[in-house]
Amino acid sequence: MSVNSATATALVVQHQSGGGLGRWAEWLSERGVTPQVVRAYEREPLPDRLEHSALIVLGGAHLPDDDANAPWLPATRALVRQAVAEGTPMFGICLGGQMLAQVTGGEVRGNHGTPEFGSTRLSLRAEAAADPVFHGLPAHPPAIENHVDAITALPAGAHWLVSSEDCPYQGFRVGSAAWGVQFHPETTAERILKWNRDRLDRHGAPDPEALHASALRDEPAATETWRTVAHRFAEVVTAGVHLREP
Repeated sequence: MSVNSATATALVVQHQSGGGLGRWAEWLSERGVTPQVVRAYEREPLPDRLEHSALIVLGGAHLPDDDANAPWLPATRALVRQAVAEGTPMFGICLGGQMLAQVTGGEVRGNHGTPEFGSTRLSLRAEAAADPVFHGLPAHPPAIENHVDAITALPAGAHWLVSSEDCPYQGFRVGSAAWGVQFHPETTAERILKWNRDRLDRHGAPDPEALHASALRDEPAATETWRTVAHRFAEVVTAGVHLREP
């Protein structure tokens, strides 16, 4: 039996109105994974248990344990723990990556280190060469960043895959099938034009137009790299579905 979008689904937890799945929705669908988005910030309910083929936790303007301002976070953390414990493929982006690190024993700190905004030069580490999703990528791919909080320690036993000059823990894997990243592989340069100008000013960042222009120059290389990652993650998902079929 072949695996298609009817059999492989990814539960996607969205934390804010401007933080959707972006281009990853199309890229996952191209490899047979159908995203099912829960807009948790609109109080759409999360399931008590993860019954989907995969879990994707997106970014947002919260720390992973900011339950007072984002009351859906405890349920999200429970789903992350379940995915890791059961080996269900999981991908965490920005807040989602921080949450993966925190719930598996790492550390996250608010307003820590140098903020990163806009297109940023990343560096793949040697450990990425053996990773199912990050192997063989360019040594220094660009990616869009938008964070002031950061992972300060990875969980014990995590595979450290990607770094940047100002933020060491840009990408990692926990166990066999749970990935977390600090950057935004799902977004495009166009979205930067909607970023909050006052927030950028507070952190000494360039204005949205300048950040957009830089990201637009890097977009062809970024698109090729992060499409590859999305496709490979989808293939991990569909392979797991295939293994579970009777």
